Amino acid sequence: MNDRITEKLLGSYEEYLIQREYARGSIEKYLRDIRAFLRWAGEQALTKGLTAGWKEELIQRKYAPVTINSMLSALNGILGFLELTEFQVKFLKIQRKMFREQERELGRDEYEKLLSAAHKKGNIRLELLLETICATGIRVSEVRHMTVEAVRQGRASICLKGKVRTILIPAKLGRKLWKYCRGRRIKSGEIFLTRSGKSLSRRQIWGEMKKLCKEAVVEPSKVFPHNLRHLFAKTYYRVYQDIVKLADILGHSSVETTRIYLISTGEEHARQIDGLGLVS
Repeated sequence: MNDRITEKLLGSYEEYLIQREYARGSIEKYLRDIRAFLRWAGEQALTKGLTAGWKEELIQRKYAPVTINSMLSALNGILGFLELTEFQVKFLKIQRKMFREQERELGRDEYEKLLSAAHKKGNIRLELLLETICATGIRVSEVRHMTVEAVRQGRASICLKGKVRTILIPAKLGRKLWKYCRGRRIKSGEIFLTRSGKSLSRRQIWGEMKKLCKEAVVEPSKVFPHNLRHLFAKTYYRVYQDIVKLADILGHSSVETTRIYLISTGEEHARQIDGLGLVS
């Protein structure tokens, strides 16, 4: 039995995740969370007491419950891979949220402010990138699938974990992407590239978005790529009220995951309650 998780075992686990076709971003997060546990554990041998102690440590550090469960999931994953399930820990029980915190919610007006700020700075690539994510609902890790060929066909095919889904590119967005490609002489392959011709990383996209916040007068806590996906989901549902179709578009296996995207803010929830007219 292995009494420690070594870098060699971590490398084997990474290979296992790659073979299972996990997204690169997910793999990096799992490894990062496992290494955080290893730094905390030091030279201590693996025991149920040690892994349970990590759970308590995360609670003491006042991490959000959902973050704690995510980090425990990473640890449980490698323990399962190593057939050390007796050391796995239970997740925190989280009550289903009724509404989302206002300070984390990106509104339509704030999205438009970001677009305007990018345009004023002359960063057409970033402006178009924001529109592409928000108008299609793709994950930031899927930006690389936006290619010249996809624009030509009006759709992009994305394969993840053995599932293939088709992302339709709105006609207006397609025209803007095509104009962008012509202007930069991009004849094939990925559209959103660095100056050296490499794929934009999620860290680069995140960093460029954060730089817009001051000029756009938008709270940085609201500005990250996944919130554009949330805005797409909320806008689509308000118009079409079809959560099953929306789940397909977003690539969700469960409608319950999609439901999380549609949670309203506390402010909106309060208006709904007030609208019941139950107070004279």
